[in-house]
Amino acid sequence: MKPLFILLFIGITQSVFAQDDIKTSGIFYKISLAGTLTTNDYYTIGNDEGETFITLNGVFINNTLGYQFDEKSSIGLNLEYDYYSRQYLNFFPAYLNFTYNFFDFDDKVFIRGGYGKLLDLGKAFEKGTMYTFGVGGRFYDEDFKNSWLIGLDFSRKRFGYKQEEKLTSVAIFIEFMVF
Repeated sequence: MKPLFILLFIGITQSVFAQDDIKTSGIFYKISLAGTLTTNDYYTIGNDEGETFITLNGVFINNTLGYQFDEKSSIGLNLEYDYYSRQYLNFFPAYLNFTYNFFDFDDKVFIRGGYGKLLDLGKAFEKGTMYTFGVGGRFYDEDFKNSWLIGLDFSRKRFGYKQEEKLTSVAIFIEFMVF
C-alpha cells in the first residue's frame, strides 16, 4: 500500500509542477466586472442637462473558482454581488456554471450556463433562485496561461414572496482568468 501511495504522490506532483507550453486542465480563478444597460426615461432629444439615452442600471462583481477539464470545457463555483440602481435591489448569487469552447482557435469563442441560489444575507438582500446564459470570447496572453474574457450574459432572477417577482437582464462583462 505504501509504494502505491508514493507512486500516486509522485504522479500528482509531476502533473501539477510540469512545465507545459499550454496548460489545458487544472484549477483556475476568475474575477469579473459586468454592467447592465437600460434606456433613460428622462432623456429628450437635444437636451442641455447632459442626460444620455443609455444609462447603467446594474453592476455585478463576480469571483469564480473553477476547474478546466480540457481545452473545451470547464466548471466554476461563482460568488457574485449584484446591484440594480433603478430598482434599488441587492443580490448575492452563489451558483455553478459550465463553460464550453465551441470554436478552438488560438483564442476561444464560448457559451456558458449556470444555475444557483440568491443568498439571504439580511434585509438588504433578496433571496431566491437564478439562472444565467452567456456567450463571449476568450483572449490569451502571450504565454497562453492567463486570459481576458469579454461577452454578454443573460440572467433571470426569481425572488420575493414565493419567488413571484422576476428580474431579467443582459449584461456586458469583462473578466480576467488566472490559470
